[in-house]
Amino acid sequence: MLNGAEVAPAIEEDASLLAALRGPLGLSGPRFGCGAEQCGACVVLLDGAPVFACNLPVSAAAGKRVDTVEGLGTPDAPHPLQRAFLDLQAGQCGYCLSGILMAAAALLRRIPHPREADVREALDPHLCRCGAHNRIIRAVLRAAEEGAAA
Repeated sequence: MLNGAEVAPAIEEDASLLAALRGPLGLSGPRFGCGAEQCGACVVLLDGAPVFACNLPVSAAAGKRVDTVEGLGTPDAPHPLQRAFLDLQAGQCGYCLSGILMAAAALLRRIPHPREADVREALDPHLCRCGAHNRIIRAVLRAAEEGAAA
């Protein structure tokens, strides 16, 4: 299941989940960054937990729920995280944000009212070369205040 819809991509079993998402499934949110699980640009949720999609075999996602940033909200009804990121201008180039948003969504589901330290720990595996880290942290905390986990 992908963002709430049943899918069956035609792709080799040993291909990465990221290759399936960006290839036959046509999603552009999860991004290829380093390919070594070191940057977080490819992070998606697998049964609610953040995973690096760049090296995860697509077969490991069979029968599980995969959520990407495309399923988080819509342009007309953005998720509170997306709204907070926009309001606080938490992104610059945006390359890293889809993975950060998904990790933050998982955090807020697990801890609806996190401390700043919780947010920093959850987002530690994510690299942002633009240096927007402090705005990103503030945006996640604001989304938590607005009840993003609900």
